[in-house]
Amino acid sequence: MSLLDTLGSLVGKSPEGGGQQALIAAALEFVNSQPGGLNGLVQRFQEKGLGDVVSSWISNGENQPIAADALHSVLGSEAVTSLAAKAGVQPDQVTGLLSQILPHVVNAATPDGEVPAEGKLNATTVLGALGGLSALFGKGTA
Repeated sequence: MSLLDTLGSLVGKSPEGGGQQALIAAALEFVNSQPGGLNGLVQRFQEKGLGDVVSSWISNGENQPIAADALHSVLGSEAVTSLAAKAGVQPDQVTGLLSQILPHVVNAATPDGEVPAEGKLNATTVLGALGGLSALFGKGTA
């Protein structure tokens, strides 16, 4: 089973089919474009009272979930609309999908429990680590 199949089964199929791959790419680009990269995103979570949630994604422990509306509050409507356009999904779908994907993306980008020095997420590292999601979610190979 491919990474996209695994993510598709994890977050549900979007009508556009390739939405998960595009959303992961958009999420990586979004995090890296923040002032300070992941550090900037962490600061946004802290400002909204959700620092413990994002910290759980960075640490080596279990990832805390985030509700779609809480994620929308952290990101803001403009960012949600932009991410939806880049991913090819509807704005009302993007935070639901992203609330399932972003914890795994941040976790995969911080395998040692620390934010990279420049706060930039490495797409190769993230996608390589996400390849293990099939084992994590008990999906076999097709």
